[in-house]
Amino acid sequence: MSDATTFDPWPALPVAAWQDTRDTLHLWTQVVGKVRMALSPAVNHWWHVPLYVDARGLTTSLMPTGGAGVEIVLDLTAHELLVLTTRGERRRMALEPRSVADFTAELLSHLRELGVDAPIHPVPVEVEVAIPFAEDTKHASYDAEAVHRFWTSLVSAHRVLSTFRGAFRGKASPVHFFWGAFDLAVTRFSGRGAPPHPGGVPHCPDHVMLEAYSDEVSSCGYWPGGADEGAFYAYAYPEPDGYRTSAVVPAQARFDAGLGEFVLPYADVRRADDPDAYLLSFLEATHTAAARTGAWPGAS
Repeated sequence: MSDATTFDPWPALPVAAWQDTRDTLHLWTQVVGKVRMALSPAVNHWWHVPLYVDARGLTTSLMPTGGAGVEIVLDLTAHELLVLTTRGERRRMALEPRSVADFTAELLSHLRELGVDAPIHPVPVEVEVAIPFAEDTKHASYDAEAVHRFWTSLVSAHRVLSTFRGAFRGKASPVHFFWGAFDLAVTRFSGRGAPPHPGGVPHCPDHVMLEAYSDEVSSCGYWPGGADEGAFYAYAYPEPDGYRTSAVVPAQARFDAGLGEFVLPYADVRRADDPDAYLLSFLEATHTAAARTGAWPGAS
């Protein structure tokens, strides 16, 4: 796609120009993520289900299967899906314009051929209209250039979120890609429990949110929606009194009452003189607001 001399770490990514592709890729990641959920041992807050940004795209990381292991990689540079086993086996699928139904059928066929038993729930979650994967011929777009730009934006977001995560000495999640909402996220924990989450997320059982939000958190991340080119976000659960009216930086950040989150448009980040520092200021300011209004232990 590019070399080191032309690589743009914060590329333009107008949602309108790739929305059909984005929605198709979202559903493909759900199929892959559900395989990880089926194979991986459970971890608190559902940390065994996300994908991870790597040097080529998104990966499940190594998953146990029988006495061996398997990894699925969505290579968003060469535009192929790879299924790799610790026995040295390899399967390849082209990432190109193809329906969710076709994608799902081929991936599950490869897994069966490799002896990987990964029964998945056959319907997407956290979407308003949940078409069963095997029946979804509506979503079939794939703009390779846009997908590569999105992956590049994930690499940059991952870098800044990792820096932010590393500055916190308490419990913090990995920087991981949640395929349900199609966002890259990291979460800090106060060390205290939280009231039961009310649930109500589309096509997602309430017990999922109960486990995800069992503890008091300050969370942030990057979502390719919510603004013309996507947005960075930050929220606290439970939301403390005074959080949403807290003064945060940079000036372009605002609290979106509909989302219940602070948002900062991706386009403002990429246009900043120092995008990394600009984004980091938002992450730090919103966490400080959560810790201050929530009276987190050790917060000033």
